[in-house]
Amino acid sequence: MSTPSSHASNNTRRGSLSCVGLGMTLGSHLTPLARSHIEQADMVFAALSDGVVEMWLERMHPDVRSLQSYYQEGKSRMKTYRQWVEVIMREVRAGKRVCGVFYGHPGIFAWSPHKAIEVARAEGFPAHMEPGISAEDCLYADLGIDPGRFGCQHFEASQLLFYERRIDPAGYVVLWQVGLVGDRSLARFQTGPAYRQVLVDLLSRDYPLDHEVIIYRGATLPIEKPRVRRVALRDLPHVQVAVEETVVLPPAETLKPNLAMQERLEALDKAGA
Repeated sequence: MSTPSSHASNNTRRGSLSCVGLGMTLGSHLTPLARSHIEQADMVFAALSDGVVEMWLERMHPDVRSLQSYYQEGKSRMKTYRQWVEVIMREVRAGKRVCGVFYGHPGIFAWSPHKAIEVARAEGFPAHMEPGISAEDCLYADLGIDPGRFGCQHFEASQLLFYERRIDPAGYVVLWQVGLVGDRSLARFQTGPAYRQVLVDLLSRDYPLDHEVIIYRGATLPIEKPRVRRVALRDLPHVQVAVEETVVLPPAETLKPNLAMQERLEALDKAGA
């Protein structure tokens, strides 16, 4: 049985892995460092938003291999992501300099890059993640949100249903993958209004049903504009929400002063003076 050290020592040329982010908008978010990882690789694996972006990537490297074909209706996405890791690591173990290119940020809502880097490092190969501009970054800019003003919580929408989580309605709440909310199989590409109604029922514990929510999708092509829709919380089950869209709940309450903590801090200030 092979050991982590033997994988690297068996190759005359040691393999390596870099996972980089292409950003959200074609051509305008790629950093010089991410580009250099792509151009210097022996082969590139790509998990991108659409075929146009893949064609653009192919102008930077002659050997780009799309990972999109591993997706199939009714097939668990986790099985797909594990296959991505295996096909990437197969080339790393063969002594290749491999670059995995992912849309947005390679470490945000992306299981495979984290896992591939973990496996590569465990087997003794150099592995690196290079950040990219994410959907979250675009969301702050397009919606004019400063997460430091009131605070900002982020949840994968289904996680709110599967686990006991605390929501703070005095800050922003960002819900990802609402279009898939409630999918326990990891094999669907969409869930329907009944599933979003379950989410609304949960959120109604902390928000009035007439509270305005924002449905947001960032631009992926330079000719596009961000898509922003505003609906009442009660109407969320009745509008189409794509997997790529994000739901933002603005604050529903004002920040409440913590008088006890303020008194303690005031006492420290006086003692220090």
